Amino acid sequence: MTIRDPAAADEADWRRLWVGYLAFYGEDLAEAVTAATWRRILDPASPVFARVAEREKRLVGMTVNVLHEGTWTVAPICYLEDLFVAPDARGTGLGRALIADLIALGKEQGWSRLYWHTETGNAQARRLYERFATADDFCRYRLVL
Repeated sequence: MTIRDPAAADEADWRRLWVGYLAFYGEDLAEAVTAATWRRILDPASPVFARVAEREKRLVGMTVNVLHEGTWTVAPICYLEDLFVAPDARGTGLGRALIADLIALGKEQGWSRLYWHTETGNAQARRLYERFATADDFCRYRLVL
């Protein structure tokens, strides 16, 4: 298995993973949003970037992330917004490898921290995430505009 930056030729495979991710959360995004996300991922000037896991010339996992500035640190902060592993690749350590890849990338590039969140009832993801960090006491508030 290889974890790497996505290339334009990965679009169909990435979209397959993206559709699976959205289905897991019961979301139905407009095609324009998916297309814009893919464009941002490929744009080196965009703060949105992805990492993909490839096995036998097929993408089997991915993260979509946002690198941003913060007010409590000088170095950039990385938000791991989306992590998905194809159902047939689960239980192989791939989720752990994708997070470890971001940690290594962050250390290499001088990020100050990496953070993420998940639904409180997503026990499988929480077991994985708690291998890396402990959940904090913050609540998320989201106002759709």
